[in-house]
Amino acid sequence: MAEVVTRLQLPRKLAPLLDPAPYKVLWGGRNGLKSWNIGRLLLTEGVKDTHRILCGREIQNSLADSVHQLLKDQIEMLNFSAFYEVTDKAIRGKRNDTLFRFVGLSDLTSTSVKSFEGFDRFWAEEAQAITKRSWQMVLPTIFRTPGAEAWVGFNPNLDTDETWQRFIVNPPEGAVVIEMNWRDAAACGWLTDIQEKLRQYDLKYARDDYDNIWEGKPRTVVAGAIYGREVIDMITNGRYRAIPYDPRLPVHRVWDLGWNDLMVVLMVQKPHPSALNVINYIEDSQTTYAAMLSTMDQLRYRWGDDWLPHDASQHHPTSGTNARKQLMGLGCRVKDIPRSDPEARIRAARMMFPRVYVDNTTRDTPPDFPDRAIGAANLVEHLKRYKRLIPKNTGEPTSPVHDRASHAADAWGGLAEIVDQIRNAGDDDMPDIPVFHNFDRGVGLLG
Repeated sequence: MAEVVTRLQLPRKLAPLLDPAPYKVLWGGRNGLKSWNIGRLLLTEGVKDTHRILCGREIQNSLADSVHQLLKDQIEMLNFSAFYEVTDKAIRGKRNDTLFRFVGLSDLTSTSVKSFEGFDRFWAEEAQAITKRSWQMVLPTIFRTPGAEAWVGFNPNLDTDETWQRFIVNPPEGAVVIEMNWRDAAACGWLTDIQEKLRQYDLKYARDDYDNIWEGKPRTVVAGAIYGREVIDMITNGRYRAIPYDPRLPVHRVWDLGWNDLMVVLMVQKPHPSALNVINYIEDSQTTYAAMLSTMDQLRYRWGDDWLPHDASQHHPTSGTNARKQLMGLGCRVKDIPRSDPEARIRAARMMFPRVYVDNTTRDTPPDFPDRAIGAANLVEHLKRYKRLIPKNTGEPTSPVHDRASHAADAWGGLAEIVDQIRNAGDDDMPDIPVFHNFDRGVGLLG
């Protein structure tokens, strides 16, 4: 073992990784050489004994997204070419049956994950992006093999991310958790002069990002989040907390429609004309309106109005109907959110934030419904991640990114535009409030 340590030139703090443990977690900031060291250790294990090693990350569109190239480079650096055969899809031991395979976890299903039974090592790379669903699918399969280990390497992103909560805030029993940062690389002589100059530059000119990038401290919101300041203000000022359902008030629903994309519904109560409580939230994909309503009916709320986006009235040539008619046929009191553009919704949402209280309760959903999420905490997680597209050729932020976070953000913006139109029974005597229009295009523009 001493010979292996000498060859690998391991930092002394990584010595616990040489002993068996169910979880081996390396986390920290930039240039901590976490991936480098994990790759070297697993390659060395694969030389000494036969192992089947699954290398996974949340999204892998091609092998170029994996650690395949990193392992290939380390094989050369460690003079292991006589031990390993590198192919386009895998890395195999020449003298034993060691095997490295590469997979995108978001593509796994309950059926496909069974093909990885018998693998005794799982390397989770860029693990900050791995979802709760992925962890729940892959770990039970890996740990069916006696002596199996999960190796986890990541640079933290948000303090609410599943990986941060699972391995740092609430580490599992027997886990070896080691923080690795630029200081460790410098102590081993692995931090180059240009890397140190870059660190010093960020320390001086990018102070808001420095702690996350270099020190590995998690953020509250993603870098460049459109609603970053507003979400932080909501959290720090106590407007993100437990908000119980008030049975005296109806619950109004604000929808963003989808099929392959997420369909989301915000559930809100209005205890006062100037305040709004977001008490719940649901998202799902490839589900019908009837199924969504059935799931929400299990909450036993008293329902108010259902607010739909403008495209809900678009006629579908196949079904011969539209979302508006279908929901009305299911007993919903449907109202329309006026057509607008993303910038108008962003401006309206920024003005709405100070008057909104959001429930922070986390509600688990059955594993049989991997795309379903219930609880307003999921809404806030999307708002933390809602950001703009930044083209590489200009480096300037443009329109909001259309991704998993954007559907909840669109519903949030729709809510902002009709928040003053939401009425409870007994509010009928109130004077009509005009539909919100913000004519100051500078408010929130490209913010």
